[in-house]
Amino acid sequence: MVNPWLVDRALDSLARHNPLVWSRDVVAIVDFGLPSSVPRFHLVDILAGRTTSLRVTHGKGSDPDHTGLLQSFSNAAGSMATSEGAYLTGDTYVGVHGLSRRLTGLDSTNDAAEARAIVIHAAWYADPALIATQGKLGRSDGCFAVGEQDIALLLARLGPGRLIFAGRA
Repeated sequence: MVNPWLVDRALDSLARHNPLVWSRDVVAIVDFGLPSSVPRFHLVDILAGRTTSLRVTHGKGSDPDHTGLLQSFSNAAGSMATSEGAYLTGDTYVGVHGLSRRLTGLDSTNDAAEARAIVIHAAWYADPALIATQGKLGRSDGCFAVGEQDIALLLARLGPGRLIFAGRA
């Protein structure tokens, strides 16, 4: 279940950034108040009325002791932290982690996302099998990293021009 407070914040962001978000069939809400061991990247299909939830990493700078819980957000270059706020999904590209999706930060809390190369990508350290051995996922450099088994679904369902809202209650 998606935290109702985060749903309200995501809907407020959708209204505020309405001219930029040209596809409103699917919205993503990422609940960084939850540990990395549980699905917290929620794809909300507004038309079908269903939600698909996936596991996602947070940045090393947001959890320096690697507890599995995000401790703080940062938008600073070099912080290797996760940033909160609304993102606009962009085009896909093939990078060091394979097929990935560019993101644009829409708020002052994440407007350095492009300069920091914050994107959606797959990574071995986001594989849910790690939970069995270490109780949590690994950490990214601030990107939304998911397991390799989830990236195709995520990129297909969350195409360009859609909103991602990342926060915690």
